Amino acid sequence: MPENVVDRSERQNEAPLTILYRDEYIVVIDKPPNLLVHRSEIDRHETRFAIQILRDQIGQRVWPAHRLDRGTSGVLLFGLNPGIASLLGRQFEAGTVDKRYWAVVRGHPPATGTIDHPLRRQRDPYEFRDERSSMEAQPALTRFRKLAEIELPVTVDRYPSSRYALLELTPLSGRRHQLRRHLKHIAHPIIGDATYGKGRHNRYFAEHLSCHRLLLACTQLGFDHPISGRRLEIKAPVSGEFAATLARFGWNPRDR
Repeated sequence: MPENVVDRSERQNEAPLTILYRDEYIVVIDKPPNLLVHRSEIDRHETRFAIQILRDQIGQRVWPAHRLDRGTSGVLLFGLNPGIASLLGRQFEAGTVDKRYWAVVRGHPPATGTIDHPLRRQRDPYEFRDERSSMEAQPALTRFRKLAEIELPVTVDRYPSSRYALLELTPLSGRRHQLRRHLKHIAHPIIGDATYGKGRHNRYFAEHLSCHRLLLACTQLGFDHPISGRRLEIKAPVSGEFAATLARFGWNPRDR
């Protein structure tokens, strides 16, 4: 059977993406965890991409205005033509987009804080670079606010009890893996982060709390509509294993 016929059959069985907002210019989805935004040379074996699934779902091509890491869920914005996506992308570059994330982290950070820590640029292995390509650290700024915390009477690491917290994160710059790298920098890594996190805590959540994902989600995106200029604020509540973890800990941060 031709490859394209197999692909069509698989896509017919694909769970539809949750659309949070749509008009003739843009579409916003709630990206599930463990889904790539687009094809990547790093994950050549993957056959599922948000761009492809959404294109088939709405019957037209889409262009991402930004990206979320594979493991990160939440609000993801697309333009319905390249020009619109470019206009939206400029807002991200100019820092006028309000981005809010939730993350479950190890330990008990302060009630509020700012992480001002430059980050070296991370390049894909296949990305072109020449002698002018800079690897110097670039300014990176993240604000955080603690929404809830808990201390469990279990030994996961070297302490007799284990502490965790739910943070609201506001990145004021857009460096690659910024939130994950910044939380590692202040010794409060995000649970489920296989690259920057703590393996023992990740395994505890997977084996004892039935949570196998990166506990990071984009819960809110505020931006100007590229045509009308109207300010839009799109929200996506956490769901699945993320929501189950909050419920297990008795956290209801929307009451705060």
